[in-house]
Amino acid sequence: MRIAITGSSGRVGRTIFSALANNHNVVGIDRSPFSTTHLVGDFADERLLSSAFEGADAVIHTAALHAPHVGHAADEEFRRINVEGTRLVAKVAIASGVKRLVFTSTTALYGHAVASGSCTWIDENTPPQPKSIYHHTKLEAERVLEDMACAQLGVRVLRMSRSFPEPCDVMAAYRLHRGVDVRDVADAHVLALMNEGAHFQRYVISAATPFFLQDCKALASDAVPVIKRRAPSLAAEFDRRGWGLPKTIDRVYCSAEAMRRLAWTPHYGFEEVLAQMDRRSLEVLPTGSRINRKAE
Repeated sequence: MRIAITGSSGRVGRTIFSALANNHNVVGIDRSPFSTTHLVGDFADERLLSSAFEGADAVIHTAALHAPHVGHAADEEFRRINVEGTRLVAKVAIASGVKRLVFTSTTALYGHAVASGSCTWIDENTPPQPKSIYHHTKLEAERVLEDMACAQLGVRVLRMSRSFPEPCDVMAAYRLHRGVDVRDVADAHVLALMNEGAHFQRYVISAATPFFLQDCKALASDAVPVIKRRAPSLAAEFDRRGWGLPKTIDRVYCSAEAMRRLAWTPHYGFEEVLAQMDRRSLEVLPTGSRINRKAE
């Protein structure tokens, strides 16, 4: 297959490129030069997209303004890139004869669906309640694609959970309920290129959780006993390293639908986070590091 990737210099785009490059002809588009990028420029340019999509079988659209851009980029720029840029990608894809478009979205757009003092079980049926302009524009972009999906262009939307580097204890605990390895995200994109069915499909992409819906009440008030029961190996590892377990958990992202419909299996849980820290991987920050909490 010939596949075009927007945002190919970004962290997610690079990982998807690597997952595809051995078996497919991949063309990367990004405004920042990188070894995975062939066409350098703003993707929201019809001539650039037409050139990139010529002869393409599929498009993976990862390029966007993200949460760290909030407060630095104007709301109008968020709409130009995230909404109108996505509309243009779909328009040019249809005109170019592209058969499949996979869109990288975010679980962050659930926003206010996560209420203080409770634990929300989140899957594809949970109504998003966006907070920031980032959340609003990603959700609007999804709606644009849902309207444009058709027999000529099948669309798959993947709402990925947190995958950026964070302090190791935080990141490892998040793998139980709201985090995912970027390599698993890439695998989900690859599988979404191939599956059949309805013209428009949407999936939550997060690491496999050991929790169940009936655990939510206890997770919101006293998560430690639940973690010890459902994830004893994580609890033992935290105890060995002198780390405290989360006292409460406010959400659980459920990826059961993606696992069933895409035949997707997340491979990298909390054990991989700990292993990455032990080998000093740049994918994990030292425990206690300060991070930008706007990153989601």
